[in-house]
Amino acid sequence: MKTTTATRIAAVTAVTGLLLGQPAFAQQSGSGGKPPPVDVKRAVVPDTKAPPTNIEYTKKTGCIGTLSDGKVVLPNKPWGQQQLRIEEAHTFATGKGQMVAVIDTGVRKHKYLGDRVVAGADYVAKSADPTEDCDGHGTEVAGIIAAKSPDLTKIGFTGVAPDARILAIRQSSENYKGTQQPTSENPNPQEQTAGDLKTLAQAVVNAANNSDVTVINMSVDNCRLAKYDISEPEKDLQRALRYAVDQNKVVVASAGNLGPICTDAKNGPDPKNPTHIVTPPWFADDVLSVSAVNQKGNLAPFSVQGPWISVAAPGTEIISLDPAGELANRTVQGGKQVEIQGTSFAAPYVAGLAALIRERFPTLTARQVMNRIKMTAQHPAAPGGRDNLVGYGMINPIAALTAMVPPEFGIPADKAENLPAGMPPFRPKDWSSMSVALIGAGGGVVLLLLTLFIMHAIRRNKPEDADA
Repeated sequence: MKTTTATRIAAVTAVTGLLLGQPAFAQQSGSGGKPPPVDVKRAVVPDTKAPPTNIEYTKKTGCIGTLSDGKVVLPNKPWGQQQLRIEEAHTFATGKGQMVAVIDTGVRKHKYLGDRVVAGADYVAKSADPTEDCDGHGTEVAGIIAAKSPDLTKIGFTGVAPDARILAIRQSSENYKGTQQPTSENPNPQEQTAGDLKTLAQAVVNAANNSDVTVINMSVDNCRLAKYDISEPEKDLQRALRYAVDQNKVVVASAGNLGPICTDAKNGPDPKNPTHIVTPPWFADDVLSVSAVNQKGNLAPFSVQGPWISVAAPGTEIISLDPAGELANRTVQGGKQVEIQGTSFAAPYVAGLAALIRERFPTLTARQVMNRIKMTAQHPAAPGGRDNLVGYGMINPIAALTAMVPPEFGIPADKAENLPAGMPPFRPKDWSSMSVALIGAGGGVVLLLLTLFIMHAIRRNKPEDADA
């Protein structure tokens, strides 16, 4: 039995960060919380470095302009930046010599990014211009990673890795739409926004093949029901992610938010058996999946939970780059301006941190960097220091840049041991000292009573003086 759904990924909206389309799935035993092992014999999807041939996307409206509601003092430092002590982290590393691939809606050239934006592949338009960001989403993500404010005394906002370069890869857009060619599975295709799992896999391979790239950020997700087995496009993406890590790239992805398909943030009553699967986070063996927390340190109500969550980062009240100006606190969803929030904007905090670590510890492998980020996070009070809400907890940049992580030195992890209570043996009490004390005290009492008796007798027997 198959379900006929579009093989697309909808545009990455800045608020949800969820890709709404689903490819065809076989309803068999279901996917479960853990994906099947990577088929390393599967061929890595070939990278066309161009939009798909079975559909042509057309720009439907003009690209977005300035994004600000005027109610927030944008030059102020965002709470997330202060909470993570980003400026203090810059005393250890700034991302120099690192390139972060931003697979998103494109990245506009911005004065706070300078000449550090490198145009990569474009899977949306034949114009092949990934520096055109009609949605603004990719530019805002890139700003959190690598923006460099000209004067921190006047502009408090700064990127996590302000000296890193950005490889702009445009893979999706809500602004570009098209219709697939009819197939036997989908004879009446509907108009859809740009982006699908195939081009996402190609974008990952493209970034992996770039020798300058050290970190990959994907603030894009696809949500589907868990009752279906893994699809062929998902297998392609899973293989591409393993290929990227094998090429020594740290891969970071947003955990996904509530949307038309993922309608339950808890993702079902059983933490080990989610009702919905979110990719790429599902492939947690090769991806750092990032959930969003608010200013109080709680999981944001829109952040979808799952056994694939790796760590958490700030995801509300975000300030970043304005695609058509300086700074913004708004983004576009469904053609409307909304507050910048979502796991889409938590992920770049982690990608930026990965760039800092790669600069400071250049000999660490991608997996060691990913492990360092998890092990130095602020672990929740849960078995193993991890849960389905925030993974291993809120990232801690200072700890990640300074801590000694035992596995990096070949020190094995501590093993749990069943140690019985070490109570001392029972020893019978020696009452001799107490007996002596009691006898002595008793003898003293007897002597005292005897003395009092004698004195009393003497007084009674003493003759009284007679009157003269």
